[in-house]
Amino acid sequence: MPKKPEAGPPRGARVSLIIFVGLLAASVALFLFDGTSSAPDIPYSTFLAHLEEGNVESVRIIDQRLIQGRLKGKGGVSQEFSTLIPYVDGGLLADLKSRDIKIEGAVAEMSPLRVLGELFPWIFGFFLIWMVFRQMQGNNKAFSFGKNRAKRYQESDKKVTFADVAGQKEAKYELLEVVDYLKNPQKFVKMGARIPKGVLLVGMPGTGKTLLAKAVAGEAGVPFFHMSGSDFVEMFVGVGASRVRDLFDQGRKSAPCILFIDELDAVGRTRGAGYGGGHDEREQTLNQMLVEMDGFDTKDGVIILAATNRPDVLDPALLRPGRFDRQVVVAMPDIQEREDILKIHMAKVPASAGIDAQRLARATPGMSGADLANMVNEATLFAVRRDRTEVEMQDFEEARDKIMMGIARSSLVISEEEKKATAYHEAGHALLHYYLPNADPLHKVTIVPRGRALGLAMSLPAKDAYSRGRGWVRDRIVISYGGFAAETIVYGETTTGTTQDIRQATDLARKMACEWGMAEELGPVAYGQEEEPIFIGKEIAQHKDYSEDTAMRIDRAVFNILDEARKKAFEILTEHRDQLMGLAEELIRKETLLDDDIKALFGFGDTRTAEA
Repeated sequence: MPKKPEAGPPRGARVSLIIFVGLLAASVALFLFDGTSSAPDIPYSTFLAHLEEGNVESVRIIDQRLIQGRLKGKGGVSQEFSTLIPYVDGGLLADLKSRDIKIEGAVAEMSPLRVLGELFPWIFGFFLIWMVFRQMQGNNKAFSFGKNRAKRYQESDKKVTFADVAGQKEAKYELLEVVDYLKNPQKFVKMGARIPKGVLLVGMPGTGKTLLAKAVAGEAGVPFFHMSGSDFVEMFVGVGASRVRDLFDQGRKSAPCILFIDELDAVGRTRGAGYGGGHDEREQTLNQMLVEMDGFDTKDGVIILAATNRPDVLDPALLRPGRFDRQVVVAMPDIQEREDILKIHMAKVPASAGIDAQRLARATPGMSGADLANMVNEATLFAVRRDRTEVEMQDFEEARDKIMMGIARSSLVISEEEKKATAYHEAGHALLHYYLPNADPLHKVTIVPRGRALGLAMSLPAKDAYSRGRGWVRDRIVISYGGFAAETIVYGETTTGTTQDIRQATDLARKMACEWGMAEELGPVAYGQEEEPIFIGKEIAQHKDYSEDTAMRIDRAVFNILDEARKKAFEILTEHRDQLMGLAEELIRKETLLDDDIKALFGFGDTRTAEA
């Protein structure tokens, strides 16, 4: 295949370069030829000497500063000359008359080239200004602040459809109406139905809001304009509002199309709540957006999609009917959707036939679609490092552990004594999973350092759970005290490695008492109202709306929950101390044990070995 020629400079730049070179050549020519006589110049003193000797035939005085004339030569041949008069010579004219020399006078002629030479600096200056002006316009910076920065995706680009979006059945169903309208608007017009002007996609980061918006454009076969909310706001007043106007104008010219504004909360936050009062640039941009959406008609064939993960901070005027009429929730994927997402991304890499996508989906609770795509990519990178031709299950396991816990720190030097203490600590966490009826099944336990942790005991729920009972929370607190109890039983004291466990247990106990109504002595009452400054967008304070006596009762309830869990952990591990010691020794030897390895070690069945 012949090599594609490299793209040269744009035509406008080539023309400007040719003009510039031409002007430069003209200026050089003007300096070399200024239109004056070609007669040889002689010094004025030489001219006076020729005058005394009677060799001067005729002179022509130009503007009293230049003398041109003819000299008598040998053999009767005349010679032309020219000389400059360096000073006012009052006796020159009388001297010339006395010698009967022909005298003429003239005014200096201005040739066209000389006129051009006089004007050349001005022409050159204006040309430079014109080039700078065009360059700034071409870069869309100095004179194009008000132009929007939306990226346009045409039909010729790689098309994204709903088939590329795994799960999200409810969101797809809501968006199918938009696709149908863009394909066949008359069907809705005949029935008198009004399609929503704007659709707001709401969901956590990484759930696929932008991908869904592109899929709507791909299904409808219309242009797609993508712009971030932060692209509207600049330091210059009025720029954001101008960009909003330009974006909507561009949408009307390209109809039917989809305008997608990502991270809408960057520009659509509630007015009057910020430090800038009601006159800052962001609020002017929002006001212009409200006006444009009011004057917008879906008959133009333009649909506005927006995405945010903070719908609670948006201005109510944006969410009223006639603007963003519909909110579509893009939820975190459940276990089945995670499996489907993994299969889509695994189809793009050479995955081994033995990959258990269902097990990986169960092992990745709380992961978004973006997290799963990253996990598949990390697994592929692990396979490349090992010079494999296929991505195996081990690669996916390591990729998941890396994302959730950090990369394994195999180079970290740990003493044998500290390694043994970590093994007892993690064995205490792991063993409790088999003696607590409401605990999630253990997945693996390891003493390989990852991130800040020296070891980890990981449990995986059998299925996705969207709410938890008191029994599960209580058992979770007991497991948190597993490392504390194991260290105390073996060494008679604990280490600083229990810090995070105690903090996690205390946080759960306080939520049981103050938020979930799970403390019997307090009853089903919520204590402490969260305050959320809307201009900051995150919880920074908690309002104390109870008395000091109630605060003491809360502290007592939290302590009782924690004390009961700690005693339960001590009771189970003391009773099964032999298993604790055996599990720790096996961990020291193998460093990582899976659930099946522990069951085979102690003969545990599929059900819990004991009831709490």
